[in-house]
Amino acid sequence: MALQPLIHNSTARRMAKTILNGFRSYFADYLNSTLTAKARFEKADWHGVREANVERLELYKDKVAQTVQYLGMVTNKDLENLTLWREAKKAYTQLVFNFPNFEIAETFFNSVFSDIHDHDKISDDIIYVISSQLIEAPEAEYSIYVRYEGESFRDTFKRILEEAEFSLPMEDLSLDLDCIMDVFAKEVAPHLNNTPEKIKFDLLESTFYRSKAAYMVGRVVDGNKTFPMALVILNNEQGGLYVDTALFDADELSVVFSFTRNHFMVDAPLPYQYAHFLKHLMPNKLDYEIYNSLGFPKHAKSEFYRQLVGHLNNSSDEFVVAPGIKGMVMSVFTLPSYNIVFKIIKDKFAPPKEVTHQIVREKYRLVSRHDRIGRMADTQEFDNLIFPLNRFSKELLDELQKVAPSQIEIRDDKLLIRHLYTERYMTPLNIFLESASDKEIKSAMEEYGNCIKQLAAANIFPGDMPLKNFGVTRHGRVVFYDYDEIATLTKCNFRQIPEPRTEQEEMQSGTWYTVDPNDIFPEEFRLFFSGNTKARKMFESMHSELYDVNFWIDLQERIREGYVVDVFPYRRAKRFDRGKVSQLEVFAD
Repeated sequence: MALQPLIHNSTARRMAKTILNGFRSYFADYLNSTLTAKARFEKADWHGVREANVERLELYKDKVAQTVQYLGMVTNKDLENLTLWREAKKAYTQLVFNFPNFEIAETFFNSVFSDIHDHDKISDDIIYVISSQLIEAPEAEYSIYVRYEGESFRDTFKRILEEAEFSLPMEDLSLDLDCIMDVFAKEVAPHLNNTPEKIKFDLLESTFYRSKAAYMVGRVVDGNKTFPMALVILNNEQGGLYVDTALFDADELSVVFSFTRNHFMVDAPLPYQYAHFLKHLMPNKLDYEIYNSLGFPKHAKSEFYRQLVGHLNNSSDEFVVAPGIKGMVMSVFTLPSYNIVFKIIKDKFAPPKEVTHQIVREKYRLVSRHDRIGRMADTQEFDNLIFPLNRFSKELLDELQKVAPSQIEIRDDKLLIRHLYTERYMTPLNIFLESASDKEIKSAMEEYGNCIKQLAAANIFPGDMPLKNFGVTRHGRVVFYDYDEIATLTKCNFRQIPEPRTEQEEMQSGTWYTVDPNDIFPEEFRLFFSGNTKARKMFESMHSELYDVNFWIDLQERIREGYVVDVFPYRRAKRFDRGKVSQLEVFAD
């Protein structure tokens, strides 16, 4: 009997080492996948960029599954035994102490545990609900950035571009510098106190790659003042590179790192130091959003959950039914003091919805692996999440018990939700328009049309396009967030409504023609503006081509020929005037 604790400790340590080996294998492959981003960018391999993003997302899941398999081989103990996991966590905590990426390693441990156990077994003595190590500001960040100082501003930018990691040459370095200096002189120089030689430029060592662009991210430091800096590099696809814009504003950089865009490919061996550096440039960004943009979505979930628990502990308001028109597929609720919406798939869908619970989940999975191009909200998916029951309003609890009883379970003073999605809260477009000025309506309608066009150019057809399915961000961008009927554009059959052949056909109720499931009639899009004539007229003055079936068919042909949309996270007016016209200018912001 006395030997039993030793056996447990020995087994637990083998488990901890096995999980750590799995994490190391994952993290090495993760870094290697990011290192290949430079080659894809320089080769203009845009289809390869998309494939690599999906492969990296799948990598984590594959490594967790592989680690679970190895755990069953290194121990003959019952992996369902929670006491064993308590010991394994203690051993793992010792192994990852002072690891430069310990927070990601702890999340990997959590994922392995959750692959074996239900989430209702979760507690901090078994997994890392709270991190085992106090995260403090790094003593020095020199390991992640390069500092430039002691020169004129132009010479500094010249050095930055000349010393960049790219193999391809800049097509016109002098023009790039002229353009950068023009923006810098207007937006930064007037606010500096010191002479150019005393200003410091800190550039993150690794370049951020996403879609068709490379981002050199850093900061300008003038004593106690700090300005964000991002130089956006594009490939001219003829053997050269050029600077498309330079950003020196926190809000503009925040849009680059938006929750509506794909994760970056960036070689970040010290994730926390990168996150800490970026957080100072974008103080309004939450930790989980930054980790998500760095390509660590699983750890972003950990950070989100910790933040949610912390917020619940420091607030007292109730979860309530989300404002706006109720959806047919999702039951949506919010916490008024928290800028997040929670979505639960209903058990049954009212006609004309013909999707199933599984189809809806597959649609959300499609979005998580597709290029969101700044027009689709990123979601976090949770299973078996537990909330304090007393934080749910009676109205909300009644609704959940009515429309999604299979998805909830009351356990004493807790409410378990078996499956839900979370998203950043946005003002529904239809609600935004109710109190908007004419200028705001026009801007929103321009954004609404751009959103539809850009999604279409990225091979996404929203399916349901009423105004209530789109949201307005704090930056005024319109974003799509209702995914239960999305489809790839190339699978849609766009048709013109046929003319009635007889007077009887013209007078009959309903349609006089057959409609297949994939048939889309662009002429009917006007119905989405039911009751809002002003918004419809403004929309049609800018985007009337969306009613034309030929617009959609032509776009389908371009996509089938290999076209990849060219959309960037900044306004067209921010792009440097180099006489360049994008491949499809109609899809630019």
